[in-house]
Amino acid sequence: MEKARILCTILLLCAVVLGGCKEGETMSSESVNTMTGTTPATTPAPTATAAEKWSGVFAAMKKADTLKLPIYNNPLMVQRLGADPYALVYDGRVYIYMTGDVIETGVGGKPAANSYSKINTINVISSDDLVNWTDHGSVKAAGFTGAAKWGGNSWAPAAACKEIDGKMQFFLYFANSGNGIGVLRADSPVGPFEDPIGKALINRNTPNCANVTWLFDPAVLVDNDGSAYLYVGGGVPGGNSPSADQIEHPYTARMVKLSDDMISLDGDPVSLDPPFLFEDSGINRIGDTYYYSYCSNFNVDGHANQKNYDMHNGEICYMTSANPLGPYAYAGAILKNPGFYFGPGGNNHHCIFEFEGKYYITYHSQILDKPLGTGGGYRCTHIDELNLQEDGTIAMGKGTKNGVAQLHSFDPYKVVPAATMRTMGGIETKPYGETAKKFGSGDMVVTGIDEGDWINVAGVDFGTDGAKSFTAKFAAGEGSGAVAIRLDSLGGEDVGYLEVKDGEVSAELLRTVTGVHDVYFLFAGSGYELVNWSFGK
Repeated sequence: MEKARILCTILLLCAVVLGGCKEGETMSSESVNTMTGTTPATTPAPTATAAEKWSGVFAAMKKADTLKLPIYNNPLMVQRLGADPYALVYDGRVYIYMTGDVIETGVGGKPAANSYSKINTINVISSDDLVNWTDHGSVKAAGFTGAAKWGGNSWAPAAACKEIDGKMQFFLYFANSGNGIGVLRADSPVGPFEDPIGKALINRNTPNCANVTWLFDPAVLVDNDGSAYLYVGGGVPGGNSPSADQIEHPYTARMVKLSDDMISLDGDPVSLDPPFLFEDSGINRIGDTYYYSYCSNFNVDGHANQKNYDMHNGEICYMTSANPLGPYAYAGAILKNPGFYFGPGGNNHHCIFEFEGKYYITYHSQILDKPLGTGGGYRCTHIDELNLQEDGTIAMGKGTKNGVAQLHSFDPYKVVPAATMRTMGGIETKPYGETAKKFGSGDMVVTGIDEGDWINVAGVDFGTDGAKSFTAKFAAGEGSGAVAIRLDSLGGEDVGYLEVKDGEVSAELLRTVTGVHDVYFLFAGSGYELVNWSFGK
């Protein structure tokens, strides 16, 4: 039977060759296989490796410009602006809350100075090493789309957390321009934040607050026994012609005990007299001493009584007390005006915090105004070490671009939100998921990606065994391209390439990567978003 089948096949092929092909034609392998039902043993065409496909593209790529060179750790964030920083330490991380400066344009689209009138969000970032910061978005605080719809603005946030009824809760206090203080509450330091009282916590009807020039700039302290205190106010009375005594003793600061719920007052605000007060309350307990800090006004220099104080215009100064509600005694100046360090001056705003056994000061500058080409008055946030002495006094500090040293190396083997970086070029970030989109803060993704954009993560420790693979999650949409994993500099070695596909994608690295490196993710193509990433051993 088998021999007969083979014979029939031979005869059929002969017939085709003799009658089905014209002179000079040959039978294709596809035709033969179709007729006989067999599959040829073919060798597929070789495909290019990711390195062969992408190495030349990334080598020739023009890199996007950056507002912060990777050699600097200040300012903390360059994908958005952020002013009036306030620090909250929680669960091994530092959360920085900032006034969400909005870049304004004037007639004909020309850059306009910051009017502060359009600010209704609070930016949030966090870090456990004080160099690589995760972007958590912008809390929709005030306005029609914000949590506090009764308010028009959200300036100068202050943050605190406290366990209430067995549950940790987080509170954001903010200024509704210069006319009152609001409070938001959440179950997480990044939100979603909601307004628990639907009105201002402090306004001009609050006892002893009607005559405060600027009823703004809150600071909050949760003391060791769980009691909490709020500090607000600023400005110089007397309008455009204040007296010398009003300049030296404005009496426009207020302090008040908060109720256990953190959203109501336990008593009436009492007055505080920081000499030459301008704005920017700060409050800390260090040991058994309470430190109230603030920004001096711009009438100090040349004042007849300047010699009685160690201060100049627009500096951060401090007072001390044995009790949270005073009395406080003036102690000195601790940070000069940002203009002294960085050129552009303007107001000064700060927060002092302790993290992993050391004290730091976070403050803002206008260092990005010139490279952004904006109209002036736009701020960004810095951190430098605080010069706290053994006797409890604070020596004059220094504002720097270098910032603080990285506290510890970065772990690449956990799943890292893509919006985590020391600096970047070209990219943007935006909320990811329905909750973040609705409330403004929470999960974020890297977006606005174009050819040559990049992000940088500092001090990544791959260990002695090293990383062998890389995984990333994309929201690709209609976009396409690839990511290069580059070490140590923008012109450094590529150790892997990952082509963009929707969802989670993995690839082997070109070699095992060990030790500590700065890592750069360079982007080819456009139209996609990066959600998170991790390395594998």
